Amino acid sequence: MEVIEEKGQLEEDYTQDGTVDLQGRPVLRSKTGRWKACYFLVGYELFERMAYYGISTNLVVYLTNKFHQGTVEASNNISNWGGSVWIMPLAGAYVADTYLGRYWTFVFASCIYLVGMCLLTLSVSLPSLRPPNCDVGVKFQNCPKASPLQKGIFFFALYIIVLGTGGTKPNISTMGADQFDDFDPREKSHKLSFFNWWYFTILIGVLFSTTLFVYIQDNIGWTLGYGLPTIGLAFSIFVFLLGTPLYRHKLPPGSPITRMLQVFVAAMRKWKLRVPEDTKELHELSMEEYACNGRIRIAHTSFLSFLDKAAIKTGQNSSWMLCTVTQIEETKQMSKLIPVLIFSIIPCTFGMHIGTLFIKQGMTLDKRMGPHFNVSPASLSAFTIIFMMIGIVVYDCVFVPVIRRYTKNPRGITILQRIEIGLVLNIVILVIACLVERKRLNVARENNLLGLHDTIPLTIFILLPQYALSGISDNFLEIAMMEFFYDQAPENMKSLGTACSTATYGLGGFLSTFILSAVADITQRHGRSGWILDNINVSHLDYYYAFVAALNILNFLGFVVVAKFFVYNDVKLSKSGLEMHATSSQDNIKFRQNTSQPDVKS
Repeated sequence: MEVIEEKGQLEEDYTQDGTVDLQGRPVLRSKTGRWKACYFLVGYELFERMAYYGISTNLVVYLTNKFHQGTVEASNNISNWGGSVWIMPLAGAYVADTYLGRYWTFVFASCIYLVGMCLLTLSVSLPSLRPPNCDVGVKFQNCPKASPLQKGIFFFALYIIVLGTGGTKPNISTMGADQFDDFDPREKSHKLSFFNWWYFTILIGVLFSTTLFVYIQDNIGWTLGYGLPTIGLAFSIFVFLLGTPLYRHKLPPGSPITRMLQVFVAAMRKWKLRVPEDTKELHELSMEEYACNGRIRIAHTSFLSFLDKAAIKTGQNSSWMLCTVTQIEETKQMSKLIPVLIFSIIPCTFGMHIGTLFIKQGMTLDKRMGPHFNVSPASLSAFTIIFMMIGIVVYDCVFVPVIRRYTKNPRGITILQRIEIGLVLNIVILVIACLVERKRLNVARENNLLGLHDTIPLTIFILLPQYALSGISDNFLEIAMMEFFYDQAPENMKSLGTACSTATYGLGGFLSTFILSAVADITQRHGRSGWILDNINVSHLDYYYAFVAALNILNFLGFVVVAKFFVYNDVKLSKSGLEMHATSSQDNIKFRQNTSQPDVKS
């Protein structure tokens, strides 16, 4: 009798969400996953973010002062590189879900990432691989440009980093969330705040890089300034590998893109057929079959009903002719994320290149802090990080518990409402930036300081409000977007969902390149002075900020409409398995009275 009870307790200790160890065996809940596994994942991310932002934060200064590039060229190079960094995770997610799984995709990508960082460090260290310094008194236009070889190696290294981050970004946070079993109430509650504290730890690394590394690059040298982040990345990979025995893994479910294409093809091939009124006649597997594989069965919805034709039984069982209701609903769930993704691009466009222009502004201001210390313009982004860290603590420990009393939502407010607050704050930041820039230009004209290298008699800390408010905005916007695309993606497409959140930044980067170039070109036609010039003391960045603010206002109105009609996923857990239902935005904030059947709400 005791043996039977002991065996039953052991079986119950296994995770019930289909997670396995690296050899594909079921894992014990008590010995794997949860925060004890996440500590290693967070440790990796802390040092990796330190390395990445150690390169990206001050990149505009390197391109401007060392490569002697103009404002538009440097901004566009950074936007294109940043866009590639953020959109490449789509490929990484595909490889993870289709072939290698998240763990091995991450390991191989990290090695590529490290190679890129080493090559980049060499390119800024060896005299033959970097352009000569510009002599004092020489005009910017006459500074020696980088040779094709120097430029080629530098940007080749940057885009090797793109390949590496493409495999790490969509998988590291997804692996972190996978360490919590939705069948266990305690682990499920931890998962609700996982992304907040995940992001908080990341910010510690970012804060370190935007202060110490930026100071080293500006005052000691680029060799040490890039060498330390490279060493940090190598250490982060070591930390990740140390936690291998503790990780829970989900087996590659197969290509999500192929599964979605099968639904569209099957529906189109049966476009003349009529969907039966009784949806039980559509092709679907039993709850038990899904439960045995640790998967979620998704209940039928009326959204995009044309796709339901893919589940009509015609006697042909080819995967390109017959799909299950769950497979169709997975496709629907990914499809309904597209409008949210589209209206998230403009805010990411703001984040990509406006920050670069903030740094350019700071380069013209009085950087003194005390008699012996100068503040690096790029280091002001540390205030963004500090305010974001404060915002995360206040949001998770104060805001959510208070608001939850009224909304009865475990998250306090819905994820889309959190994003909307971030969008509003973005608009406020742009308005402030416009007013500050107008003040800077007025002082420059009053003192006749219109030269490229003239320093305006205004403290650099006049930019502090827009940097601080950016941190508060990111607390709402960036974390919510990451959580939204992970949370609302189907269970077998989580990597793809996470990649979609990064893809908004990638698309935003490319769009920012187009907008910046178009505005710079159009405003210089017919002999006009132009809004965005290499010499920002005679430019009109205030007009540009106002223009981008107007774009964000229009985007916000469109996002509100999309959010109003968005239907959240609602996962119900029972002893027979998991089933996902759709709930409206209003239903989502209502309190579920039956607490005996836990659910995961958005």
